[in-house]
Amino acid sequence: MGEHWSLEGSAVVDSVSGASPRYYSTVSGASHMDDLRTAGDAKLTYYRERSAYSVSLSRSQEHDYISNAAALDARFSSDDNNTTVNLGVGAARDSINPTNDLVDDETKNSVQGIVGVTRALTAFDLVQLQLAYSSGRGYFSDPYKLFDNRPRERKQSTALLRWNHHVVAADATLRLSYRYYNDSYGIAAHTLGMEWVQPLGRHFSLTPALRYYTQSSADFYIDPPASGPFPNIPEGAYSSLDQRLSAFGALAVAGKLEWRISPEWSTDFKAEYYQQRSEWRLTGDGSPGLEPFRYVSLEFGLTRRF
Repeated sequence: MGEHWSLEGSAVVDSVSGASPRYYSTVSGASHMDDLRTAGDAKLTYYRERSAYSVSLSRSQEHDYISNAAALDARFSSDDNNTTVNLGVGAARDSINPTNDLVDDETKNSVQGIVGVTRALTAFDLVQLQLAYSSGRGYFSDPYKLFDNRPRERKQSTALLRWNHHVVAADATLRLSYRYYNDSYGIAAHTLGMEWVQPLGRHFSLTPALRYYTQSSADFYIDPPASGPFPNIPEGAYSSLDQRLSAFGALAVAGKLEWRISPEWSTDFKAEYYQQRSEWRLTGDGSPGLEPFRYVSLEFGLTRRF
């Protein structure tokens, strides 16, 4: 909108259905679930010669969960445009009303902050470091899982380091990343990522990718017994059988093919295979009773530039 303003927005509708394991569900006899989510966001940005300032609003709604969020961010560039600093703050308020009526009109409030710097070291190297922190209070438990009672406060910290290097001899770009995460639940996680962007002639490019993830378990995570009764959990004690809070490692292998049909049109296809196993972790006690989790993801995209 003119020389100094821009407005952007998006909307999405998600529909999901599938099996729901009875063993971990608090809904008696539940064997199938389905849900519909609608979400949207809008962002207004004001641009100056070497800086930009944005305000954004977003909302996501499911039949039992509503989330509203707002954020402010700014970025500043150096005189030579080789260094950019970004700052951001945000807040969210969630409302939880599960269909099993385990809780009613519960809320979760959180605030987030991020600071980062991006630097062009050479004509072929770009590095970025970002630090983020989040603090939340309210209802963090999963109302649809048995024995799920989590602390009503959660603090999360992340550090992300990226390095892009252009390999002149191959006319390709190597993208490396490392992410460290920890929270007040006792989870510490590491993510290593690698991509190789290889142009194939004037109109095609191929991007193979590899990602490894490992995390320790939450302090209150309990391994579900392979057989027999559940362990005795004192009333009011923190506990969760959610495998996402266990210690595990995961490996993802992906490939993306992009076709630039014309200056205006392009299309791409991406395939990813992911597998998660407790024995692939680097730290923490694993969960030998959990079955390996795996999925295959296929994505197709079509882009029109104006």
